[in-house]
Amino acid sequence: MVIAGMAGAAFAHGPLRSFATTSAQTGDYVFLSVSDGNLVLPRSFFFDGLPQEELAQALTPFNLPHDQLAPPCNLALLRNKERVVLFDAGSGPAFMPSAGTLLDRLEALGVTPDQVTDVVFTHGHPDHLWGVLDDFDDLVFQEARYHMGQVEWEYWRDPKTVDTIGAARTAFAVGAARRLDAIEDRMNHFVDGAEVLPGIMAHASFGHTPGHMSFEVGGDSDALMIGGDAIGNHHLAFARPGWASGSDQDPELGAQTRQRLLDKLAK
Repeated sequence: MVIAGMAGAAFAHGPLRSFATTSAQTGDYVFLSVSDGNLVLPRSFFFDGLPQEELAQALTPFNLPHDQLAPPCNLALLRNKERVVLFDAGSGPAFMPSAGTLLDRLEALGVTPDQVTDVVFTHGHPDHLWGVLDDFDDLVFQEARYHMGQVEWEYWRDPKTVDTIGAARTAFAVGAARRLDAIEDRMNHFVDGAEVLPGIMAHASFGHTPGHMSFEVGGDSDALMIGGDAIGNHHLAFARPGWASGSDQDPELGAQTRQRLLDKLAK
């Protein structure tokens, strides 16, 4: 089992491979990782509150900038004879100018928006959800059916979320509500353990958001885990999985989930 689709979570030092595409075969699906560009975030967003001496030792091999980091946003695409399944919808045009390149990358792969049959969400943060609408607030994937975990859906649809999510993420809640309004009549909800689509099983991976979901695709030795943002940045996630991440809405639960998923992947 390998892990894939760590959208907006794993980022490398050195030149960004913003348009890199990775492919693999699992079951009757062909898997492709597709770039949506990158985010630009302060280093403190990820690393504040961690033991600084040990942190410095862990980060030394990566030679990271001292002010801002530019994590790439990578989405997962699955194709077989019947379906074109996109995991998350990217940032779209309204989040960060460095992101929102998904449609260009799909075009390079020969995939048009109308060929996408299903959009499966890991969670509702802007770099995963906001790409469902274009500059004119029209649906980008007009032929698609949308799928989101029940817990995640209820969280972003709750009118209280805008008041409880915290000032730094208020715009996340407002933006999510508007976009979920637009796709509500095309939405399928699912729970932990459900087969969302043939050969695609949902696994609760709460913590990054209250209802974050990961997905196991295929089976046996060629299975893939599409993790969304459940693992976190690669600089620390594998060496220090129990450390809290500033990107998680519930850092303690996020760390527990990260350790559980890595244990599963190691078996």
